[in-house]
Amino acid sequence: MNTNPPQPEQLVSEVKAGPGGAMTDEVGIITGDLPVATRLLPDGRAHIAIQYTDADEWYTLTGSPVPVPPEGLVTLHEQIVERVRRGGGAEAQR
Repeated sequence: MNTNPPQPEQLVSEVKAGPGGAMTDEVGIITGDLPVATRLLPDGRAHIAIQYTDADEWYTLTGSPVPVPPEGLVTLHEQIVERVRRGGGAEAQR
């Protein structure tokens, strides 16, 4: 019997990127207020995407997809959000 609580499939947070912003695969560094989405993939990894607030396009955070740690998607999302807050060309893995 699995007693672990169910994991969310996606988490989204608004973040102000720190100096140096966040690195994306598609457009390089982006800065400013950025929604960050961490989405669980069928293979058990997570895809991290960011966008400019109120924009339509989402960009892959460089280094994504990433393994989900044993602590779960919420912990991974919190770690990614903190990296983007620190800036410095934040990537999904460091």
